Amino acid sequence: MDHPERDPGRPKPRTGEEVDIERGDDHLGRDAFDVDGSMVTRGQEGDDRLQLPKHAEKEDALEEPAVPSWREQLTARAFAVSLVIGFFLSFVVMKLSLTTGIIPSLNVSAGLLGFFLIRSWTALLARVGLLQTPFTPQENTVVQTCVVATTGIAFSGGFGSYLLAMSRRVADSMGGGTAAAIDVKELSLGWMVGFLLLVSFVGLFSLVTLRKTMIVKFRLRYPSGTATAHLINSFHTSGGARKAGKQVAYLFKSFVGSFAWSFFQWFYTGGDDCGFGAFPTFGLQAYRQKFYFDFSATYVGVGMICPYNINLSSLLGSIISWGILWPYIQSKKGSWYSAELPASNLHGFAGYKVFISIAVILGDGLFQFFRVLLTSLIDINRRWKADRDFLKEEEEERSDHVLPSAATTAMSSNGRGATAVEALRRGRRGEAHDHAVGDPEEARRVKFFLKDQIPQWLSISMYVGLAAISCIGVPFIFPTLRWYHILVTYFIAPVLAFCNAYGCGLTDWSLASSYGKLAIFVFGMWVGVNGGGVLAGLAACGVMMNIVSTASDLMQDFRTGYLTLASPRSMFFSQIAGTAMGCVIGPCVFWIFYKSFPVGVEGSAYPAPYAQVYRGIALVGVQGFSTLPKNCLSLCLAFFLGAMAFNGLKMAVEHTKKGWHKYLPNVMAMAIPFYLGSYFTIDMCLGSLILFLWERRHRAHADKFAPAVASGMICGDGIWSLPAALLAMAKVQPPICMKFLSMAANAKVDAFLTG
Repeated sequence: MDHPERDPGRPKPRTGEEVDIERGDDHLGRDAFDVDGSMVTRGQEGDDRLQLPKHAEKEDALEEPAVPSWREQLTARAFAVSLVIGFFLSFVVMKLSLTTGIIPSLNVSAGLLGFFLIRSWTALLARVGLLQTPFTPQENTVVQTCVVATTGIAFSGGFGSYLLAMSRRVADSMGGGTAAAIDVKELSLGWMVGFLLLVSFVGLFSLVTLRKTMIVKFRLRYPSGTATAHLINSFHTSGGARKAGKQVAYLFKSFVGSFAWSFFQWFYTGGDDCGFGAFPTFGLQAYRQKFYFDFSATYVGVGMICPYNINLSSLLGSIISWGILWPYIQSKKGSWYSAELPASNLHGFAGYKVFISIAVILGDGLFQFFRVLLTSLIDINRRWKADRDFLKEEEEERSDHVLPSAATTAMSSNGRGATAVEALRRGRRGEAHDHAVGDPEEARRVKFFLKDQIPQWLSISMYVGLAAISCIGVPFIFPTLRWYHILVTYFIAPVLAFCNAYGCGLTDWSLASSYGKLAIFVFGMWVGVNGGGVLAGLAACGVMMNIVSTASDLMQDFRTGYLTLASPRSMFFSQIAGTAMGCVIGPCVFWIFYKSFPVGVEGSAYPAPYAQVYRGIALVGVQGFSTLPKNCLSLCLAFFLGAMAFNGLKMAVEHTKKGWHKYLPNVMAMAIPFYLGSYFTIDMCLGSLILFLWERRHRAHADKFAPAVASGMICGDGIWSLPAALLAMAKVQPPICMKFLSMAANAKVDAFLTG
């Protein structure tokens, strides 16, 4: 959902809700706080505000006694509904990617809308006696998987980050029109679709052979996938269906209100800095420093989904940057940097904004990368030692002539396939509390999960074949990225994909954007400044991110399917179908934005901040630090080390287990407003305030319906982008410009008009 990007730091979701905040670009792995693609969701350890539903602790028995085959789960109506929902939600994700990069997970929206549309359709057919196939949790899971895969491309496709960073528009805005032709590629719909088709499917085959290891043997929890599964299962109980109907009603009402509000605001935006979005809430001076409320329903809704800590951290980051740091640097104009340079030039003030933001993002991203890697290695080592100790004890028992039949071969009385030895082994690993011996429902899940195999030879051959096609095809699109560069990427990608998927299963943190940024540095330096290293690094970032991100997303889907009894084969094919839809829908939706609005231009409605961040990383990797303005490198180093040190302090406090760490700011969230400003953080804090008051008045009611209301607000404002873009393409302009001026400026305007 490093979906912008979906990546590091993604705490556990609120009933399946996730937030993608670009880790500078990370989604929130699918749920994270993909600040850049990292997503953060409610429910961090010690946060009792975000709890899984009660049925998550002991899940309701599924009402459908018979589970359909994998072919019966892949229905035409499921894919038709997925196509419709995926198309409209892609507009929502695209708008978020091109504005702040903060992308909340739309799992709740996708699940509710999929359930509502298909249930309504089947109810209608049942009334006229034409219903042949009932709606099952497995089909609902197929819809969920397909929609998330479709909208995921709108995020991981790089439309707000690495792809847009290649354009002349972004290059000129950062370098004053001095970018070399070899470092720029003009965007076009054709090559974007072709590039995504070449690189988006390879990752699906990179780890599919390890699904049994990750889900059954290691029993990784994948919190986002688990929460989504419980949500879907709850829909298909009698009480859950009624609750889902009420949630859809709330979602629809907030959707209509948000859409109507956006439509109303449009009439007053007939010029630059016009409309409610330019209202100087705290005065004109504060407005110039980006402190104002812009009346955005989208980010009020995002604030209702994100944890309180994330919203307050963003506000703190905006105060540090726009309230203290940037005014100080601006006071050095003419001393630290030339006063003649435009504000968008990287050798001037913009250089400090971009590269200090990058330093904070990289400091946090690298810390989280090594933290998750270390956690994964420790867990793997623990499992290895448990197996070694078990084998040693078994050998000792044999040497003592103890017959193993009762301990090693007896099946549990309820017919479960696990042996007593396996129970002992799991107990040594600390897993017995998750999967108790004698649980018939668990045995049933394992049985269905292992039933439909995906042949190993097929997955390996498809990975090799698709990688070969990519090695041949991608250099035709990006000549500076040679076939051997891509081949190296595909050699190391499975290892990185495993690390990311394993860490995501443990912590719910996807680090896809961190791997992408690493690829920018490595391949940019490899190709060099004269060989087009900027473009090559950005293209390599796209290849790497798509592999790593889709692999972890697929494992999340397998976990969801495991808990809903959906076949892994149906999950796999629905992921392929959703990815194919996204490879076409995503570029088309982006093209509508790109042709209708000045996307990527600072100060526009769609500034796409992470496009400049990614290009800035590529420039540093290729040109080195010598091009930075005065004292910029020292400040970057200070903020980089400060980000890592603060994360270290936070981790140390977390290990005290006193709960204090949840009150410490999130570094990635603090970094987002460094470049953008404070306006969206104020919107998000207002969303937090609304949720807080709602919870104080009726917590149970808020827990049930707040995610639906927030999703409706986000979707209504996001989908308004479609008619707004069509009006712009038809050259229909808003009739009114509502502008706010100081008294002195207003007097001059009046004098000019009357004179």
